Amino acid sequence: MEARPGGGTADTVSDMTLVWLPEDDWAENLQVPPGLDVRVWRSGQSTPATARDVEFYVPEYMGPASTLEILADMPSLRFVQTLTAGVDDVLALLPAGVTLCNAAGVHDASTAELAVGLAIASLRGFPGFVRAQDEGAWLHARHDALADQRVLLLGAGSVGSAIAARLVPFEVDVTVVARTAREGVSGVRDLPGLLPTADIVILAVPYGAATHHLVDESFLAALPDGALVINVARGAVVDTGALLAELTAGRLRAALDVTDPEPLPANHPLWTAPNVLITPHVGGDTSAFMPRAWRLLQSQLDRLAAGQPLDNVVRSG
Repeated sequence: MEARPGGGTADTVSDMTLVWLPEDDWAENLQVPPGLDVRVWRSGQSTPATARDVEFYVPEYMGPASTLEILADMPSLRFVQTLTAGVDDVLALLPAGVTLCNAAGVHDASTAELAVGLAIASLRGFPGFVRAQDEGAWLHARHDALADQRVLLLGAGSVGSAIAARLVPFEVDVTVVARTAREGVSGVRDLPGLLPTADIVILAVPYGAATHHLVDESFLAALPDGALVINVARGAVVDTGALLAELTAGRLRAALDVTDPEPLPANHPLWTAPNVLITPHVGGDTSAFMPRAWRLLQSQLDRLAAGQPLDNVVRSG
């Protein structure tokens, strides 16, 4: 823990609003508004006594459990600003009365790029080409194009919208599905009629009780042979056992940026299942992440200092 301009020492606080950020460069790339005492705390460091005075906390991106468990040591906490769009893990530990804000909008472009990239890589057989290159083998083969595919996109939020926008130039037929139907968007109740016609299913839904194992045995069974399931949401949106059964049978294909469990253990059968491409939850972690996150955090700190309502509120305190 180190002090930033306007702050006290590691174990003392000023009379200003105490803010904890996860990395030095976060503080160095921000213009700290008057009235805020901004400091840095990283996982692996001891918990300073000033934790009791923290009012605004930004947990480390994709950090260990300790970055959320420390919430119990923050009795003055008023706001938590995550660097992720999904907040299911934070909600489980969020103290009563604390306002939670997510990073909606920060990861849209990067996650959408990965979703489209996974679709192309899977359809065009990139994993096989890479393995052939390792062996010096010229593996000419005809594969599926993304063009003309019927894509079922589950999730009409900011990430889903970004994915849909990037799919359109590839000459695909996109059907967007949300919890409830509205103009231009189908509802979850429409899935039984939509699944049998889908060549590709892309999952970009928030995780919660309503979406836990949304993609289960019956969901997968309704898909046509050869369909591709892409998950850039959360691992537990998919019933891993049900998906494994379909992959092992050779009936379906999958491209997964998230898994259940996660991280995926080295001996997990998903690693060696046929027709699956796995990336280690890197959907939002690109060069586009930091500038967008800094812009969001700058806006939030400016609002905090001015006493204005914060953006991206997921749960009010």
